[in-house]
This record gives sequence, structure tokens and C-alpha cells, in this order.
Amino acid sequence: MAKYRKLGRTSDQRKALLRNQVTNLLYHGHIRTTETKAKEVRKIAEGLIALAIREKDNFETVTVTAKVPVKDANGKRVKEVVDGHKVSKYQEVEKEIRKDMPSRLHARRQMLKVFYPVTEVPEEGKGRKKKTKQIDMPAKMFDEIAPKYVNRNGGYTRIIKIGERKGDGAMEVLLELV
Repeated sequence: MAKYRKLGRTSDQRKALLRNQVTNLLYHGHIRTTETKAKEVRKIAEGLIALAIREKDNFETVTVTAKVPVKDANGKRVKEVVDGHKVSKYQEVEKEIRKDMPSRLHARRQMLKVFYPVTEVPEEGKGRKKKTKQIDMPAKMFDEIAPKYVNRNGGYTRIIKIGERKGDGAMEVLLELV
């Protein structure tokens, strides 16, 4: 028996389709797709969730000093004149950062092999680049999704049958995180 379904596509198209659907499932929490695609997406998504659970707490907190530009009330950098040139003014700040342990870093990179970049666009700024932000999907996996499933041994997704699609009669399902 085959180890995976080919879904009637070439390998690069199939990989792109599955990556896209896994990214959307884990970002939105649910997707609507055909039954065969859902079963393939479920395998990949559950593996990523299990990986996130395993490496959830595998980091250390480190205090570092960072040079941060001084900003005025409007959020613009404060400039000062040094030797006839305008130069930004900086101050040193102590920051606590999370430093991944090697196995968590490896897990993050394994996740990034699957996820597509996700850009969040605010409602009022549709069609504009301003105020859009990149979502760090591995961080979302470690911080939001993994803590929900810590006490669960597998079965992180659920497939609910919706019915046959009108156009081609394919069985449509709702694939969602439990």
C-alpha cells in the first residue's frame, strides 16, 4: 500500500497544496476541503503539533543589553547633530530574550520547512502595506497551540463530513483543531 495519496498532482504541486492547507489550518484553526486532502493534511498537521508539544518549554531566558533609538511623542527618532551630521540618538536598554535550545531550534526549522509566510492585514487598512505584520508561525505553535494539547496523546484534529460538493460530487469535510 502507498504511504501517501498522490491527489492527482505532480509532486511539487502536491507539496505546495499540502503546505498551504497545513499553514491555513494551523493559522485559522479550521479549513474546508475534500476528504482525501483532509486526511493527508491531518498527518502533517498532527506531526507538527506533536513536535511543538515536545519542544514547548525547551528554551532559556537570557538578559542582554541592546541599543534602542530614542523616539519622540510622534514615534519619530530623535536626531542630534554630531560633526555637522544628523545622527540618531540611542540609549542602552536591558532586555530579556528567549534563546532556543538546539533541539527547539531544529524543531523551529523543521516547521519553517512546511509553513508558508503568513501576513496579517488589519481590517481598516485593506490593500495597504502599512500596519501589516508577519506572523511567526513556529512561535504561534509553541506559545498558543502546544499548551492546549499538552495533556493529549494524539488526535489533535477532527474531520466533520459536510456533504458532496455540487460541482463534481467530491465529499467535502471540515478539518478543524479539536
